[in-house]
Amino acid sequence: MSSTLPAESANDIANNLAEAIAARKLPPGTKLREEALCRLYSVSRTKIRAALLILSKDKLINMVPDKGAVVSQPSEQESREIFAARRIIEAALAREFTAKAKAADYKMLEKHLKEERNALSQVPSKMRQQLLGDFHVLLADVVGNQVLREIVRELVGRSSLITMLYQSERDAACSSDEHAAFLAAARSGDADKAAELMLHHLSHVEAALNFDVNASPAKKDLVSALLM
Repeated sequence: MSSTLPAESANDIANNLAEAIAARKLPPGTKLREEALCRLYSVSRTKIRAALLILSKDKLINMVPDKGAVVSQPSEQESREIFAARRIIEAALAREFTAKAKAADYKMLEKHLKEERNALSQVPSKMRQQLLGDFHVLLADVVGNQVLREIVRELVGRSSLITMLYQSERDAACSSDEHAAFLAAARSGDADKAAELMLHHLSHVEAALNFDVNASPAKKDLVSALLM
């Protein structure tokens, strides 16, 4: 096994690290040491810092003063509060979407559902969680309220990290099925049913989270974990 990993750009490194986080090779709380990453990817510290900045913007890592980069570790309480906020906001979003969506919007979302299902075969996958989250942002796009869209995007971004870390592969597939059921209810014009299904979906996702899976960060060496 090679002692280095191929990488041409900061984006390549960021994607590789993101997939390692999604695969739970790098559990929450793992410190990402710059010097070790420089050796592993055979690149400069400047390129590693650029990759870490990308991950920080995606909320996959936290930049801690005097400690450096650490894989994000959202708490159970924070996670519960995020999903509670989403249920309040997205029940109303479901009703607005049902009232405003046109045929072209449903066609766009059906295409998105196909992309979700294709991503489910790529396990583990950061793209899988991104697509599952983007479905909700697209609903806000259709409604057309820019303030609502930004709120939904922020909450979805935070919960996508949570599901990446604490959701099983089986439950990710269920999420996509529930998106399809919601879309069918909305297409029929039943706003009450659409809102009910949205609430059920978000509650189901939250209930399936396993906060014990990454309770204790792995004790293995960072480089060894990434070379697995």
